[in-house]
Amino acid sequence: MFAVLTPARKLIARLTILFSALLLAACEPISLGPVGGNSGQTIDPAAPVAVALLVPRGSGNSGDDLLAKNFENAARLAISDLEGVKVDLRVYGTAGNPARAQEAGLQAVAEGAKIIIGPLYAESANAVAVAVAPKNVNVLSFSNNTTIAGGNLFVLGPTYQNSADRLVQFAARNGKKRILVAHDNNVAGQVGAQAIEQAIAGSGVQLAGKVGYELSQQGVVAAAPNIVQAARAGSADALFLTANTAGALPLLTQMLPEQGLSSATTQYIGLSRWDIPAQVLELPGVQGGWFALPDPNMTARFQSRYNVAFGGAPHPLAGLAYDGIAAIGALVKSGRDNALTTAGLTQKAGFQGVNGILRLRPNGTNERGLAVAQIKDKQVVVIDPAPRAFGGAGF
Repeated sequence: MFAVLTPARKLIARLTILFSALLLAACEPISLGPVGGNSGQTIDPAAPVAVALLVPRGSGNSGDDLLAKNFENAARLAISDLEGVKVDLRVYGTAGNPARAQEAGLQAVAEGAKIIIGPLYAESANAVAVAVAPKNVNVLSFSNNTTIAGGNLFVLGPTYQNSADRLVQFAARNGKKRILVAHDNNVAGQVGAQAIEQAIAGSGVQLAGKVGYELSQQGVVAAAPNIVQAARAGSADALFLTANTAGALPLLTQMLPEQGLSSATTQYIGLSRWDIPAQVLELPGVQGGWFALPDPNMTARFQSRYNVAFGGAPHPLAGLAYDGIAAIGALVKSGRDNALTTAGLTQKAGFQGVNGILRLRPNGTNERGLAVAQIKDKQVVVIDPAPRAFGGAGF
């Protein structure tokens, strides 16, 4: 990561260390393409359902092992909450490696797994899905990388499109007419910018322009006056930033107000979470900014239950494993033998996850009910609650 100017310089080093764990599932998109289609396994709803959980255990990386344990804990917590549904959970380590993940997926299917939850990393998830597609098995990956989604591969991770759609709709309802997009010139930044543009299309809001920058101190410093100029030239009343707290966000939100473009006059909107880690809330430049996040009340409830059960706070990604089991349980409880087929997984009503409502889409991506938050006086304030059902406000 790059050095930044005072007062952001000291903070960014701490943010990079604290935030790095959250980036494990947010690897840069890999152009592997969607895998071949299938329909998924049929089941006997009255019998225990064999579910494989693929976790990044065994890589030699302590972060992977911590995540693996958290995923398994959350999955078992979800199983304990199922009423009238029996899940036979089998856990397999992937070592965070595509080849090992593929071997684990094939072993799981050979041992009777009807569906696979995991793995985490995009390349591994794609490898598993390709291998088990001929076996007619669906995969619910922890990845948020939509470029691998499709066929028998679904992504459970929160996506850029989820956040962009939610925030653009909220901006439109609150009188914002012209949004300028500023994005990192890396793959993640470009994919994020595309998600924002897609959200803007047909929303009633206009794109006021786009400004890219290299992800370095020099790149951000050089881009700041260009962003300010583009905002004025495009009469932008909102600035949508793809930058995250471990990257350019601290420096950008310091420099832009210094050059005359502040959230007091142009609404700042963030594609990523601006509240993790908590030190970000101390930055003057992020005050007033909007970002999307899962339902805070439901998230707090899950964290409390996990802490009681396992004696510590869950990793922020742990809830994805709970969501996968909860979705499977809800579908099996319906009593239909096609519960785990593509048609069952993509039923429109969706599911109740630990962080709010979610549903899987036929293209392998997902939709999640998100809240809109604003940073006020160094605190996170929810200004538009997460929707509790699909089809209403927020979608």
